[in-house]
Amino acid sequence: MTLTVDNIYLGYGDTPVVQGLSLDLGPGEIGCLLGASGCGKTTALRAIAGFEAIDQGRILVGDKLVSTPALKLAPEKRSVGMVFQDHALFPHLTVAANVGFGLTRLKRAERQRRVGELLELTGLTGLDQRYPHELSGGQQQRVALARALAPAPQVLLMDEPFSNLDTRLRRRMGEEIRGMLKARGTTTLLVTHDQQEAFALADRVGLLRDGRMLQWDTPYQIYHQPGSRYVAAFTGRGSYLEATVDRQQLHHALGQSPLPEQRPPGQTLALLIRPDDIRPDADGRPSTVIARQFQGADILYRLKLDSGEEINALFPSHDDFAVGSVVGVRLDADHLVLFPADQAVSSSNRSNSVAS
Repeated sequence: MTLTVDNIYLGYGDTPVVQGLSLDLGPGEIGCLLGASGCGKTTALRAIAGFEAIDQGRILVGDKLVSTPALKLAPEKRSVGMVFQDHALFPHLTVAANVGFGLTRLKRAERQRRVGELLELTGLTGLDQRYPHELSGGQQQRVALARALAPAPQVLLMDEPFSNLDTRLRRRMGEEIRGMLKARGTTTLLVTHDQQEAFALADRVGLLRDGRMLQWDTPYQIYHQPGSRYVAAFTGRGSYLEATVDRQQLHHALGQSPLPEQRPPGQTLALLIRPDDIRPDADGRPSTVIARQFQGADILYRLKLDSGEEINALFPSHDDFAVGSVVGVRLDADHLVLFPADQAVSSSNRSNSVAS
């Protein structure tokens, strides 16, 4: 089933919260609204669920119109499931009763069969008679997911689904739940403030700022071809090098690169450098290690170039260089991302520094 959000606006009083939001999800796609607290992502999700009215635009689940300024279909009539941030499980009901809560219209045998299938799908078989307080955080999350999937919604919405879990469990739950949703072909939209979570779960990611969608794209494109400095900064570490156009070549402290598009000669630009764009190379440009951060399989370095500019570089941990070492490096980027040069170049370098 598809989900279409078409140019929606909503707010509270004179305060706009969501402004001109549009997105499309195809059958079985997983999308994510990503952004900082207060950017409007949860409000947008609540509007799709039917808990908030919209002031402009429209929302469709499949071909069914569920929201316009003149229409607000009740949540239970939208065929939309919702997993809340705090799970919202009924503490006085067992796991089985929680999962089957929305299936009261089914005959008892069919309800039990459906609950049993979902308990097996979510790895909860054998826990059906336990109560929420007797479960771990990850198990509670699975119960909330099973309950939302029980009525077979056409679209599933998830509000910060892993925010109450520790880092390791969040990663594992993310992998498991993505697999479950893909296996069932459930069209899903989630919201999170965690870039890694968004990239791991979603087929498409939309970054919001002040209620506006800045970019709606695949995780790869969002990271490697961000449409603005804000998107680049929010979705990963990055440094900027001053770059100058000369005869359709881009000259910078790491050498020169072919221009991806026509630019006026002499124009000065800011070249985005991701840590994984840098490779150690004995024949490359010299740099000095000024800080390093061991991360297990990788080491994140802060390097100072001969130009005085600083960049981050992520090398396998076998490439072990001490602070003060001189290391040859080269640029190895599939895509050059350029922004207008301004004072934000130096401030962006400072904000992405590596602790020594």
